Amino acid sequence: AISTREGLRDQVELIQGDFMKLPFPDASFDAVYAIESTCHAPDRNGVYSEILRVLKPGGIFACYEWCLTDKYDAKNDQHQKIKRDIEIGDGLPDLVHTSVCTGALEKVGFEILEARDVTLDAPIGGGEAWYVPLTPSWSPLKWPRFQFNPIMFRLMPLILRALELMRVVPEGTVKTQVMLQAGGVGCAQGGATGAFTPAWLMVGRKA
Repeated sequence: AISTREGLRDQVELIQGDFMKLPFPDASFDAVYAIESTCHAPDRNGVYSEILRVLKPGGIFACYEWCLTDKYDAKNDQHQKIKRDIEIGDGLPDLVHTSVCTGALEKVGFEILEARDVTLDAPIGGGEAWYVPLTPSWSPLKWPRFQFNPIMFRLMPLILRALELMRVVPEGTVKTQVMLQAGGVGCAQGGATGAFTPAWLMVGRKA
């Protein structure tokens, strides 16, 4: 395990559970964090309520949420497709506006300390925008960008299908690839249009 390799095994306990019904007593933790996970919850109020429950008074919760931004236009066909591609490609029950997440966090009882789109911060060290690695490239040295160019986008499923028939890769690999491609395209276009953010930062405190 990574925790053993890093010499942290005595400080880490790995538990598999349902975040809609956390397997911990009330007031168990000083802090909780979630990164690109609670966006998969069927109900934000439910998952945030559970997090509030297991926090000690004064405890802090911080998370990154995948959200639609103020630039999202529900009447825009391209924006609708972006939303749908991200939901399908990344297994999301529903992609919601930033205000829905912040409102839900406050509604269940958190004091909101911070809520902002971190993707609007200047890239560290003058680097590229977060979505650039998901945009097409003709250079085979730029992966995963190379698989998103028009030729490879169509060729990859065919290559994987041949490998499935040869039993080099398991059955279902093609379907997984197509699903992930859709998610990647949706994220890239969502980033380019500004209609989507994968980094809506929220920090809340339990009273």
